[in-house]
Amino acid sequence: MQPFVFYNPTKIDFGAGKVKNVGKTTAKFGKKALLVYGQNSLKNSGIFTRITSSLQHAGVEWVEFGGVKSNPVLSHTYAGIELAKKENVDVILAAGGGSVLDEAKAIAAGAMTDGDVWDFFIDKAKVKRALPLVTVLTLAATGSEMNSGGVVTNEKTQQKFNINGAALFPKVSILDPELTYTVPSDYTAYAGVDAISHLIEGYFTSTDTETPLQDRFVEGTVKVIMGATERLLRQGDDPEARANLMWASTLSLNGLSTAGIGPYGMPNHMIAHSLSAMYDIAHGATLSIVIPAWMAYQAERDPGKYARFANRVFRCSGGSMEERGLYASEAMKEWFRKIGAPIDLSEGNIPVADIPAIAENAMMLAQKWELTDYTKEVIVDILERCY
Repeated sequence: MQPFVFYNPTKIDFGAGKVKNVGKTTAKFGKKALLVYGQNSLKNSGIFTRITSSLQHAGVEWVEFGGVKSNPVLSHTYAGIELAKKENVDVILAAGGGSVLDEAKAIAAGAMTDGDVWDFFIDKAKVKRALPLVTVLTLAATGSEMNSGGVVTNEKTQQKFNINGAALFPKVSILDPELTYTVPSDYTAYAGVDAISHLIEGYFTSTDTETPLQDRFVEGTVKVIMGATERLLRQGDDPEARANLMWASTLSLNGLSTAGIGPYGMPNHMIAHSLSAMYDIAHGATLSIVIPAWMAYQAERDPGKYARFANRVFRCSGGSMEERGLYASEAMKEWFRKIGAPIDLSEGNIPVADIPAIAENAMMLAQKWELTDYTKEVIVDILERCY
């Protein structure tokens, strides 16, 4: 195990009915909130009314800012920053899934600077201050409710880049599993994929071979996510399955699974972000396309960890190490297929002729993240396996 510092100041308020606490929670950090949310589901489900009633009861004013896309974009982020400054809000309240939370983080940072918020994404500036952020999670997937990162797409440059900074940790995140009962089956499947992806990035890319605690944590949590996702596709309002998926998704990207594993990368996200940026495909769907191909590519070169994953997650014990390593890739693909997630680029209507352009786009993030092993040729190889 490698030396590490674990820091996570976000308070979690978890449980059925916890949405009632949003007013008094928000009031601790400000008296006028920018209420950031997505498209129509928050109002159609009645959650919007429950949130605003709680705010009103607690004496908190709010300014509405809806319309966040499933892949949040920079132009909309700019509009949120402008509104936050104009209305002199003193707290950001984000109600939605990871996309809403990610854009809300960018707005929180942008509202406290006179510069261009995009500078934080391209590493020209560092986030030092941000408005306090409270979140109400309505789609469990990204883990943004308990970390300091977020992603936004610059539509002009087709760059889906990340922002980060300790000031962006939510102050409090309200995790009420009941708010996710109406999540449709496709986004439930994508949520499962997304949560798993956060766990396996570090699991497979860390070079430390002595991380038994982290390995078992990842393997066990992946199995919980898989089981919960399957249950929810049979019954969307299964309370225990919703609770398990919600908390597992949070734990998958709050720093615990990677604490002590040393340096690691996120190559699946590097490639998947290009698909979202260029084709506006749901994040979880891009990951289910990329992950099996990436696993196969890596298992051919170093099968050990993949063979272990095949054994511990998919109960595969027969065959050589090489065969078990490749089995992990195939088993992951079959599980994605089982839950209805796309498993190749053709399902996203992406022509094979676009692969060089996708790889070129992905290189921008590979350079930003210092993923030096991922040349354009390597990315093309992986993408060609996605057909």
